[in-house]
Amino acid sequence: MVTTLSLATLDRLPEGVARPQYQREALSPGILHFGVGNFHRAHQVAYLDDLFNAGRGHDWAIVGAGVLEAERTGRQKLAAQDFLSTLVEQDAGHMSARVTGAMIDFVEPGDAQATIARLADPAIRIVSLTITEGATS
Repeated sequence: MVTTLSLATLDRLPEGVARPQYQREALSPGILHFGVGNFHRAHQVAYLDDLFNAGRGHDWAIVGAGVLEAERTGRQKLAAQDFLSTLVEQDAGHMSARVTGAMIDFVEPGDAQATIARLADPAIRIVSLTITEGATS
């Protein structure tokens, strides 16, 4: 059975899929991240998800940002699932899946005014970026 990922469907996920143990509405932005891709979601998002699950740092949630037109599609997909993502880890003898909720928004790629406003927001204390070799528009 396929379940479309969203806040409304978290309780319908298969048993064994970890979910955020924190209230997403209690999160506030602290990081603006450019280059929201798989590497970013498997690292920075996962670390913050761990922090939030520990009951700490709820003012460090991530707002995504993009500059390439191709990032518009990624933003649309993430928005459709309430900016939740799934992290799957596996090796020869183990596989686990968890839903992460550390990202709470994603500035529309190409919206320079919205991006500048987020950059100027005093709540944003870190601006980070991921550059992937060979990425094209």
